[in-house]
Amino acid sequence: MDLFSRSWTALRTAVAELPDEDFARPSGCTGWHVRDLVCHLIIDAQDVLITLVTPAETEPTRDAITYWNVAETPPTGDDPLDALTVRLAAAYEEPRLLKFHLDDVGSAAGRAAALADPAIRVSTRDEVLTAGDYLDAYVLEWTLHHLDLIAHLPDAPEPPAAGLTRSRGMLEKIAGAAFPESFSDKDALLVGTGRRAPTDAEQAELGELRAKLPLVLR
Repeated sequence: MDLFSRSWTALRTAVAELPDEDFARPSGCTGWHVRDLVCHLIIDAQDVLITLVTPAETEPTRDAITYWNVAETPPTGDDPLDALTVRLAAAYEEPRLLKFHLDDVGSAAGRAAALADPAIRVSTRDEVLTAGDYLDAYVLEWTLHHLDLIAHLPDAPEPPAAGLTRSRGMLEKIAGAAFPESFSDKDALLVGTGRRAPTDAEQAELGELRAKLPLVLR
């Protein structure tokens, strides 16, 4: 629960500190600018709020690792929901409005997470998880999107080190294999999810893991 809060706070702070001109720069998400990614974060925050107040009575069907589905192909930006996010982001017109909405809804999602009993069961995407597992899964979501946010912003702060390490561990469990020790946590996440191509040297080190990459998480 603490790592969810730290990762989410760091991501929202990074957005709050961005100059207006950075919202028009590309993000690490294919087809999205930074403004589109921030709009997506607002939707994510709404999902957290909705899920935490959607109790379930049945046994969990997923955990923090199996919450993620692995798609066969990387996103192109042409998916209808991706396109809708772009239109919603454009409707804000000014970065300050995006910042305000993310701070408003995002702060509420953070408070709801802090108050949640990690043992309670909640429902989302027609699956049941404990609140603790659900919020743990979102550490990976926040960390990857923090990397997306700063992909073309070299001076922006990086995600918390603990979030990077936990996210790498989750990605390795999803992959069923560990990344080479020579890979930093950040590089393991970027290469592992297809956010950047591995170098020739990294390709050689990946060995059999190469065949499983990229892991396109949904």
